[in-house]
Amino acid sequence: MADHWDDLRIFLAVARAESLSGAGKALRLDPATVGRRVQRLEDRLQAALFLKSPQGYALTDAGERLMERGTQAEQAMAAAIEEVRGAADTLTGSIRIGAPDGAANYLLPQVCAEICEGNPGLEVQIVALPRVFNLSKREADMAIAVSQPTAGRLTVQKLADYRLHLAASEDYLAQHPPIETLADLKGHRIIGYIPDMIFDKELDYLAELGVEGVALASNSVSVQFNWVRQGAGLGIVHDFAMPTAPGLRKVLAGTVSLSRSFYLIRHIDDRRVERLNRFADLLAQGMKREVARLERHA
Repeated sequence: MADHWDDLRIFLAVARAESLSGAGKALRLDPATVGRRVQRLEDRLQAALFLKSPQGYALTDAGERLMERGTQAEQAMAAAIEEVRGAADTLTGSIRIGAPDGAANYLLPQVCAEICEGNPGLEVQIVALPRVFNLSKREADMAIAVSQPTAGRLTVQKLADYRLHLAASEDYLAQHPPIETLADLKGHRIIGYIPDMIFDKELDYLAELGVEGVALASNSVSVQFNWVRQGAGLGIVHDFAMPTAPGLRKVLAGTVSLSRSFYLIRHIDDRRVERLNRFADLLAQGMKREVARLERHA
């Protein structure tokens, strides 16, 4: 029975990493050992679980079915272990959060550090990527998003509302023509997202303002923020990031004021894992508190 569970654990790792080497790294096993264990499981089930190619390991239909059942078994095992151990006073183990780089750079470090301060046995990993995370493949235990998903076996918890404004550095504003209306932006250098790499409609700020043409573009909000801070042009900036750059000033604050929300996305099977539930509650409290604190100083 233990061998069966261990083979299933290895199968899940390969399915999520889509390669033997990636799974081996996560499991701290030699890729050849991982490959033999996958083959053993396929022989036992008499079914091909992966389509193997130079591009990696892709799940077959049989693999997809086992992935769904295996994930449920994995979560049931985690919940059972927690019940046997009983509710601990502090959180332990490792939790991985996927997040867009705005939240990952300017909010999560201090929020997660505070949570870890009260839970010395807890390890938090922040994966900062400007894209949507696949929780079914366990790219992360939970993810922060700027819009609510409309499909998938997921749960959604609102974390906090936040605001954004058009901003520029004092140096830039001193060296360029004054900006009194949106029409005045026409003669200025605009900073924003690469148009075909906007992964969520909620991030298409400039289209909402009717601004066309981006002179300096990046898929990373942190790169955009650094351009604005260094005086390269004007861009939409999170209010919660502005305290880190005292030389920034809001532009057309009465006209350009955007509101968005952060949501915590989790796989529905994780509802029974009390450790993740408790962490999610602490994260929600910390995010709301930190956004409010930083925006007061924006």
